[in-house]
Amino acid sequence: MPSKPIPGSTGEVLTCLPSPYLPHAATGLLYLPRFLAKCRYTKKHGALPKSYAKNYKRGLDRFLCMHLGIDPAAVEKIVHEAPEGDDAAVEAGLRALLPADVRAAKWNRELVQKGMSEEGRKFLAEALTAMGCADRIGQIVSVPDLIDFDEGRIE
Repeated sequence: MPSKPIPGSTGEVLTCLPSPYLPHAATGLLYLPRFLAKCRYTKKHGALPKSYAKNYKRGLDRFLCMHLGIDPAAVEKIVHEAPEGDDAAVEAGLRALLPADVRAAKWNRELVQKGMSEEGRKFLAEALTAMGCADRIGQIVSVPDLIDFDEGRIE
């Protein structure tokens, strides 16, 4: 039977965040719903757990924003300034912020390949080993897969 992460090996796990593979309905951008959910979480709770805070507005959040030519703090500001539960206000803010052509296919291809370089494979191997799942090296092949595995969406 394939291994599962050692509980707590990556810190607190938020299963309330969507998969990085979930596309944003209006743009088709993978990962954007996850970044928005992290912004909503910080609005509601003040901060993300330490295990997530280290990459908030960095890591994949920043890579997405670099692709779009925007500052991650601008996305956070839209979410934090919108009335609670007003998804239409968030979407209106995003429409005003995002470029007309978000180049979704280009970003989506890049996202699903994160971790497939030589350095990326080393990172994944180290992370899986630290999680007690060295037997999963070669099965968990990308950073989005690692996220889904850690959060229980990949068995």
